Amino acid sequence: MSARRLAALIPCLDVADTIAGVVRGAREHVEHVLVVDDGSADRTAEVAREAGADVLRHESNRGKGAALRSGMTRLHAQEFTHALSLDGDGQHLAAEIPALLTEHQADPAAIVLGARIRDEQEVAGIRRFGNDFANWWVALAAGREFRDTQSGFRIYPIEATLGLAVRADHYEFESEVLILAARRGVSVRTCDVRVYYPPPDELVSHYDPWIDTIRIIRTVVPFAARLRR
Repeated sequence: MSARRLAALIPCLDVADTIAGVVRGAREHVEHVLVVDDGSADRTAEVAREAGADVLRHESNRGKGAALRSGMTRLHAQEFTHALSLDGDGQHLAAEIPALLTEHQADPAAIVLGARIRDEQEVAGIRRFGNDFANWWVALAAGREFRDTQSGFRIYPIEATLGLAVRADHYEFESEVLILAARRGVSVRTCDVRVYYPPPDELVSHYDPWIDTIRIIRTVVPFAARLRR
């Protein structure tokens, strides 16, 4: 697979109201969009197909990390070399995809991390605390700092990422990827991206700021302990 081929990868759960717009936006920038429906109870899979996406469905909810792993495995089998990951709830803006592509073109072997710009659309206090706390733990475990370790807006080199053998199945997958990349010499590049935060009464999120932050800590603590030794 000498030629680079980039596909969009959208892991999602119960986003029938937003997934069509996300798929159409991604298709403006990439040749192929794969939606991994992680056990949705609504019409997410059907709506995604109608919008032009290929759909891989988990019959039961397995977690965001498991969905990313399944999606990358499918794309690798289809001879795609890179996956542009974005969420299905509309938070990640298609207009920001070129910023990630610019970093990707500068270093195709790197993971590209889209660091969310915090402006007037501030995240809720507990979510911001959880993000900052997770950033600290990931930096400790990786031996270097990253901005916005919890952003799911990224470009992954598929073969190198699968080769990291990440074990996490939930949101901590994205933290473990960065830690293993830092330890095994996979470059990580970062660019600023704008995102959309809906009003609190419209926000649909499956990230639990307590449970998922604890999962992240449980994932990174063994790495941090080994690094300190």
